[in-house]
Amino acid sequence: MQPGIPRPTVIAAILVGMTAMTLSGLLAPALWYEVFQRHEAGHLILALTGTGATLALYARLLWLNLMRRTAPGHRFGLAAITAICWVLPPLLGTGQGWGNALLVPAGLIAVVLPLREAIAATAAATVLTPAYGVFLGLPALTVLYEVVAIPLAAFSGYVTVWFFHVVQELREARAVLARSAVGEERLRFARDLHDVLGHSLQAVALRAEVAERFVERDDGRVRKELVEIQTMARDAVRDVREVVRGYRATSLRTELDGMSAVLRAAGLRCERPEVSPSLPDHVHEPLGWVAREAATNVLRHSSATWCEITVRSDTGHVRVEIVNDGAARRTAGDAGSGLAGLAERITAAGGEFTAGPAGDGTFRVAAAVPVTPVAVEGPGEGAGRGEA
Repeated sequence: MQPGIPRPTVIAAILVGMTAMTLSGLLAPALWYEVFQRHEAGHLILALTGTGATLALYARLLWLNLMRRTAPGHRFGLAAITAICWVLPPLLGTGQGWGNALLVPAGLIAVVLPLREAIAATAAATVLTPAYGVFLGLPALTVLYEVVAIPLAAFSGYVTVWFFHVVQELREARAVLARSAVGEERLRFARDLHDVLGHSLQAVALRAEVAERFVERDDGRVRKELVEIQTMARDAVRDVREVVRGYRATSLRTELDGMSAVLRAAGLRCERPEVSPSLPDHVHEPLGWVAREAATNVLRHSSATWCEITVRSDTGHVRVEIVNDGAARRTAGDAGSGLAGLAERITAAGGEFTAGPAGDGTFRVAAAVPVTPVAVEGPGEGAGRGEA
């Protein structure tokens, strides 16, 4: 099972917390010495104040840039962190780990500064920081470590923010694609509805105009036109019912193809299933409703990353099984009345329906309809007529 992606603010908070812990570990030996070994109040206050200010300002700048709240003033924050980290070693001594403070600003260089400026600043820091370390008398191995660690820290900070923004943009793109897929389906429905009603209403209007011309001259012609208008209106109502309920040339293959296309457009892995062309006609409608409702539930009520659709026929039933990995984000009330309505439709067709978490982090919807039609009058039939 693949985990769902948390909200951007949650990811940003995790990144900031992990970075603060890393920096704290970098300065932990020096702080340990000040607290438990040196026992000098002035040095301890300076160490705690400088470290606390550095970590707080670092976390603040990282959070703002993760949230895309960049500002020119952040340069001054980076300069303040650099100043603190360069002042602490000579004031507190370099022999107990305070030389590590010189590495702290490097992780923010490519976060705060534009890319070209960040490259130049990183190059300058790679030269100046070790030189300053030599001036302070740091061991040669520490100076060599700084030469390697500064560009790596700068690159790590850049990649961290870049990956965060990429994930956020992918989430937004997935939402846009899902809305686009729904919009395309609405446009298709609108075109079908226009094709059905446009001609019929135009014909009704023309017949009404003819009847109006003959209303005082030929009662028989008027009655004939009114009968034609009634017939056309009834035909239009029937056609609209067929469009709304999706009964016009309903095909399980078409429904499943549309479902897989919508889910793929929303960013899910979903292969188009194989559907036998010899399926009985009566199974297409109820199983088609299963496909539609399952697609709606995956898009609305889960953070699934894949969906698997299976269609098979056995000795007595045609079975459709739809499984996705979004069960972890569902709650008891997520499904609403959709799944209950599906159960009624499948029962009305004499079939079986189950839906729920499978226990391994997946959510499974399964429906089976008998190969031989069953004359059962159930809630699903009434619900279908009510929808029209």
